[in-house]
Amino acid sequence: MYYFDNGPIYKENYMGIVGEKLNIDFVISTGDNFLEDGLNGVDDPAFIESFINIYTASSLQKSWYNGNHDYRGDVEAQINPVLRHKDSRWFCLRSYIVDGEIVEFFFVDTTPFVDEYFINPGEHTYDWEGVLPRSEYLETLEALAQSKAKWKIVVGHHTINSAGYHGITLKLKQLLLPILELLWLHKQCSGIHFLTSGGGSKARRGVIRPWNPEELKLYYDGQGFMSVQITKGNADIIFYDVFGNALHKWNISKDRNVVVWM
Repeated sequence: MYYFDNGPIYKENYMGIVGEKLNIDFVISTGDNFLEDGLNGVDDPAFIESFINIYTASSLQKSWYNGNHDYRGDVEAQINPVLRHKDSRWFCLRSYIVDGEIVEFFFVDTTPFVDEYFINPGEHTYDWEGVLPRSEYLETLEALAQSKAKWKIVVGHHTINSAGYHGITLKLKQLLLPILELLWLHKQCSGIHFLTSGGGSKARRGVIRPWNPEELKLYYDGQGFMSVQITKGNADIIFYDVFGNALHKWNISKDRNVVVWM
């Protein structure tokens, strides 16, 4: 099984070339789908201009599983079934599970976990329909602990661990990481691996936070995308720049269960 994490909107031709070579099965987008403020409704032309008319390569005409949707616009627009009628590739919900037979993908809508958006929103207005009361919404994560899949890949937009501009998301560290650790301990997992492909369209902020070099396998402050090939025993991961050049290759060999945060 091959899949992509989303790449920059103006370099999709390189994603298409790599996607054709790998014969990918589907694409994962980890959020910020329509910068800067999301969609203003299901008829917003941004859906056509920034998705349908951009990812036109034949290899990218596969299912797109989209992560967190933007809360500064009409928060319900991106999860509205109307968009699937406009383009059958599009799939987006708040939090959901995709069963990939040998792997389960848990998509977690991470925006409600960021304290700053509630405490200090600044000039922005957030649409919290479907989220409040926040305390009850955050409790829904516990379903993750019930998974029996050998490979568990948890997909979120905000980073639990990152040496980049945004750094650590404290609420995810407090609420989500313990659940992943429970999976690790009680399901006899071989470890938790953190993969971040966060330069789809915005990059080069010039910020790198101090991090243990033994833990940080790659830091690249540029745009790009990532591919993952999963078999029963291995996951082969490749990070690419926007021109499809391989920046880093990594293999996870599974002798027991594996949890991946991405």
